[in-house]
Amino acid sequence: MNPHIFMGNPSQAFSRSNRHTANDQSYILDEEVEFPDGKLITSRTDLNGIITHANEAFVTMSAWSREELIGQPHSILRHPDMPKAAFADLWHTVSKGEKWHGYVKNLRKDGRYYWVYATVIPNIRNGKIEGYTSVRRRASSEMVKEISDYYQQLCAQERE
Repeated sequence: MNPHIFMGNPSQAFSRSNRHTANDQSYILDEEVEFPDGKLITSRTDLNGIITHANEAFVTMSAWSREELIGQPHSILRHPDMPKAAFADLWHTVSKGEKWHGYVKNLRKDGRYYWVYATVIPNIRNGKIEGYTSVRRRASSEMVKEISDYYQQLCAQERE
């Protein structure tokens, strides 16, 4: 799998506790929340993707309280429109100590969603990965349109 499949042009790409189940989509609203210009969402996780830090922008955009986020898997934000291949690629890349970039559609606690351009960086100390830091910024509307169409195709292939 190409470790940079979600960098740049998506045509190059191949790829819960305390919330509703992934199979229950009745809580999902088809309503996007605008990501504010100039804001950055940051979070840190342990090796298993459990959130250990969430900045205020993360709390605001996710609609979860900091207390609800800390200790939860980062997948608490996973929108069902996201292809499994995106997260498989993310984990494959960062577990090798490499930086990952990609477009991600996140699900808020209230059922609405928001798009980000994410960079995930392994936290390495003494040559050993100790966790991960993610920095997310607003995704351009042009790329969201292009990548969302592509992600729909990937999700359809994954269901086959």
